[in-house]
Amino acid sequence: MNLKNIYWYFNGALSPKFCDELIEHGNAQKELLAITGKFKNKETLIGADLKDLKKKRDSNIAWLKDEWVYKEIIPYVKLANENAGWNFQFDVTESFQFTKYRLNQYYGWHCDSWDIPYDTPEDKQIHNKIRKLSVICSLSDPKDYVGGELEFAKNNNEPGKVVETGQCKEIIRRGSIIVFPSFMWHRVKKVTQGVRYSLVAWTCGKPYH
Repeated sequence: MNLKNIYWYFNGALSPKFCDELIEHGNAQKELLAITGKFKNKETLIGADLKDLKKKRDSNIAWLKDEWVYKEIIPYVKLANENAGWNFQFDVTESFQFTKYRLNQYYGWHCDSWDIPYDTPEDKQIHNKIRKLSVICSLSDPKDYVGGELEFAKNNNEPGKVVETGQCKEIIRRGSIIVFPSFMWHRVKKVTQGVRYSLVAWTCGKPYH
């Protein structure tokens, strides 16, 4: 799929007050170790499994399902879908992921969606659907952390084949929102000082074909 825009952004869209409220709310939830799909059916990770996971991803998360969060964020996703010219069809948004990147934490090259739809008959909302759009909201003041840069693979090649990468500088300002097709390869580089807080979500719809 040839894209004119690999992402769309809204600079400083969320107010500092909203960001503060989200951080406070997110920190009050049960904190979990962020995992990848490979480990989704394992209740606990120890030893070799944990070591294997942290080669790819090392961060902590909490899940948010609050209506006030959806009402604030989703209109931007819909607007980005239209303005960027993607016009993807989606009808549901997964739970929001409140993410913390502490010292030396990161998320290596990955994409959020594959061609294979969800096989989740227990969750009819996303069953037989795929992720269409990803959204990342920057909640931290850039003065509060170092590192943690969001980068995209401009040619959207798989890791190991990446030729050209680019930092998404538009996400740096607090309250900024980045929306992009979920099949785009991207990463969050290691945080070397402070804590980087963000909010992530994915919209889902029927497969493209």
